[in-house]
Amino acid sequence: MRTATIERRTSESQVSVSVDLDGSGRADVSTGVGFYDHLLTSLAKHSLIDLSIEATGDVWIDAHHVVEDTAIVLGQALGKALGDKSGIRRFGDAAVPLDEALATCVVDVAGRPYCVHTGEPEGQAYVLIGGGPTPDGRPGTPYVGSMTRHIVETLAHNAGLCIHLALVRGRDPHHIVEAQIKALARALRTAIEPDPRVSGVPSTKGAL
Repeated sequence: MRTATIERRTSESQVSVSVDLDGSGRADVSTGVGFYDHLLTSLAKHSLIDLSIEATGDVWIDAHHVVEDTAIVLGQALGKALGDKSGIRRFGDAAVPLDEALATCVVDVAGRPYCVHTGEPEGQAYVLIGGGPTPDGRPGTPYVGSMTRHIVETLAHNAGLCIHLALVRGRDPHHIVEAQIKALARALRTAIEPDPRVSGVPSTKGAL
């Protein structure tokens, strides 16, 4: 069973993540940052990884700590669930449009963390997305555009992935982020899939 549960507690956040790499894309996500919940739900849906994520933290300061720490724990859970990576395809790529936005992603489950992230317009880093009142009337916490690169870098580092993610074009800040996360999800889905023709670890070194 390619599953894992990881918990992490600091003075800034408390995060619990469970993953099932052979799921159907189910998501049960709560981070206190509405747009981040939306992104993680999309990641689950399009990677077919079942995700259960419960995170709380100092969102009254800003979203940074909870967003980053959730990405750390998610990356660790993915790495643990992958195990020795025997029998997987290893490489995956995808191109995903969202209206005017287009993103491409290539993933190598290499065991060597690396991230290349390009193409976002300069102003994207300063955009606030979401943050309106929650359905029960509580103040919301906006997602900061600069966090997208940080999420991808953090996942790569903690899961042992090589990720090349590029925004080809885009105008709407919401579309820019979501297209990238969906492209990452689709590439990851292919990379971690079992390949019936692969025997052992897909590397000439015999280890990933």
